[in-house]
Amino acid sequence: MAKKLLIVESPAKSRTISKYLGKDFQVEATMGHIIDLPKSKLGVDPENNFEPQYVVIPEKKNVVTSLKRKAASAEEIFLAADPDREGEAICWHLHNLLKKKGRIIHRVLFNEITKTSIRKAVENPGEIDLNKFNAQQARRIVDRLVGYKVSPLLWEKVKRGLSAGRVQTVALRIICEREKKIRAFNKEEYWSVTGHFITGKGDEIIAKLGRVNGKKVRSGNAKSAFTVTSKEQAEEILSQLKAGNFTVSALNKKEKKRRPLPPFITSKLQQEASRALGFSVKKTMTTAQHLYEGKDVGQQGPVGLITYMRTDSTRIAAQALDEARDFISETMGKNQIPARPNIFAAKSGAQDAHEAIRPTMVHLSPDKIKKYLTRDELALYTLIWKRFVASQMIPAVLHETTVTISSGIYDFIAGGTTLVEPGFTKIYNPGIAKDKLLAPISEGESLTAKELIPEQHFTTPPARFTEATLVKELESNGIGRPSTYASIISVIQNREYAEQREKKFYPTALGELVNDILVKAFPDIFDIRYTAELENQLDSIGQGEMDWQELLKTFYQRFSGELKNASDNIANVKRNGLPTDEKCGKCGSPMVIKVGRYGLFMACSNYPECKNTRDISSDNEESQTEETCPKCGKPLVLKSGRYGKYFQCSDYPECDYRKSKKNGEVKQLERNCPKCGKPLVERKGRYGTFVSCSGYPECRYIENGKKELDIPCPKCGEGKVVQRRTRRGKTFYGCSRYPDCDFVSWTRPGTEKKKESGKKGKKSTAPKSD
Repeated sequence: MAKKLLIVESPAKSRTISKYLGKDFQVEATMGHIIDLPKSKLGVDPENNFEPQYVVIPEKKNVVTSLKRKAASAEEIFLAADPDREGEAICWHLHNLLKKKGRIIHRVLFNEITKTSIRKAVENPGEIDLNKFNAQQARRIVDRLVGYKVSPLLWEKVKRGLSAGRVQTVALRIICEREKKIRAFNKEEYWSVTGHFITGKGDEIIAKLGRVNGKKVRSGNAKSAFTVTSKEQAEEILSQLKAGNFTVSALNKKEKKRRPLPPFITSKLQQEASRALGFSVKKTMTTAQHLYEGKDVGQQGPVGLITYMRTDSTRIAAQALDEARDFISETMGKNQIPARPNIFAAKSGAQDAHEAIRPTMVHLSPDKIKKYLTRDELALYTLIWKRFVASQMIPAVLHETTVTISSGIYDFIAGGTTLVEPGFTKIYNPGIAKDKLLAPISEGESLTAKELIPEQHFTTPPARFTEATLVKELESNGIGRPSTYASIISVIQNREYAEQREKKFYPTALGELVNDILVKAFPDIFDIRYTAELENQLDSIGQGEMDWQELLKTFYQRFSGELKNASDNIANVKRNGLPTDEKCGKCGSPMVIKVGRYGLFMACSNYPECKNTRDISSDNEESQTEETCPKCGKPLVLKSGRYGKYFQCSDYPECDYRKSKKNGEVKQLERNCPKCGKPLVERKGRYGTFVSCSGYPECRYIENGKKELDIPCPKCGEGKVVQRRTRRGKTFYGCSRYPDCDFVSWTRPGTEKKKESGKKGKKSTAPKSD
């Protein structure tokens, strides 16, 4: 029986670690938190110094029973949850649960799951960091107070089932405020002029009009001293240019060095994985977790391939720096490493206890272990490995050339770049340094204008957030921490406050309503700067610089005042609706916005005397498509409804045509409807693929359960094989020419196994067609 018990969070991690520690250790997993505040009540007593009422999570009772049983026979217990606040909280609760007179309980920390790191941690155990636990406890209580006291207000005033959160509401606010800026944006016209010039040797140089009379010309949203505002002005400039001569008035060359980027922190990994790999934040963190917890890589057995992935520090351990420099020197040459290791400054407020995200063993290059990883794991590991190795290489050296081509008061500017020393870009070059060659040219040289092209542009509104840019915005505002970005993004979508279209966030009408109500009712609690300030205070608790209960007292005084005011003043949307300027088309009374079971809608305030209602159409809920209505020819619009997205005629209610977005994808078949003669089509419906008439809804012919395959009938050769179902749901195959051809089989033609010669005479029973 093992005398030592080591407890981690994840079963995958426990399997890897157990192979490092031998028979003296038994390694078990909690599978996350085992103790928390109760779900059924607030679980916090503000009148008693915010005393929390912790309970065993119901789903974890069996885990707790098992851990207690295994701890009973252990002489020593090692608590080895993740090295962050949440991990410290798990260890604190485990300690209280398992402590017993005479029993020794240690806290062990490791930043990577390798044999060396685990054994070193076990040989040098420490104690639970109470400051770190108190920081987690304070965050948990603040979040519980906001969630459990604000959410019921939304249930009472707006709609049951809605929720508010201290950080999720601020993230929603950021998305909504960006949407308001986009709607309020007024585009401005401006023009550019591009010149194609020929040198004396016949080479071409492309340059843009950059200055007029010494004033910078507008290019993009940023305002400049000179703007070409119209086609007429652009043509006037062209007429003057065509009469002039062009000379190279300036030729500037300079050397520029590009330093390598630091190894990844959590937010930068999420952003770069989104840009380079198309990963969502959640996918990035899940894949990184697998790499951290350990993968079997052949003879070495299971090993954690990367360091802990929730970090905001760029620090690298001295041993890892030496290994990286040795690897670069051996594989690429000593001239590729700088005289001293590259050290990167940490951002303000970073928790430097963790390292940056890096490979645990730099010699395990992606090529060496690719056969042991999934495609996603290999892609993310390659990104992390390359960024880390590149971070310890020499800078890239570029020669930049700027050419000014002048004609009177007009200056055209062209730039070129030559990569002289690739440096770190040999390994990792996310668009940092690329050659952009200019033709050989001399100052004072005369050029011929081959073509001068004016082009109209308009300023563009701010871009909607992607997952990557939202993480960047949250990070730059100090909202959330490395461990919370993924959950923030998931929650606002799960609550249907925001949705992604083409990887961009759009607030839903419900999300905007909730945001407007909460921001107005709680101007401080959901203020971006206050939320960031609170995050910094939680960090201070973790560093032992602030008392957790004092923070809660200060917060609660502020919060309780806003809560009372909100309770009295939030409009009761559920009962009275939200007033609008619109008048009812039937009775002339004001229309109000109400929240129904399936979203927002407009209703007459004179209800029940007038029962006029209509869907709310907004940029978020409805968008015009290029498709036209088959009944009246007007454009179709894409809308959100009870069962998801659907297309509806823009002339509704005069034209009542609609179709499901899922069911809207059709494939025309090479046969006609037996009822009306129009082509049959294959559609996708709620229960799978089916065949129906293209003349729907005028003709409602449908072949239930049929799916035509691109396989000729093996019996008649004229029809196609059709997949069908019996009344009991079993699949069989027949001919599309039935009843003219009576081919039928349980097995899909072309996939039958060759029968043994002894079974050739055996008779099979064919299915009966429905």
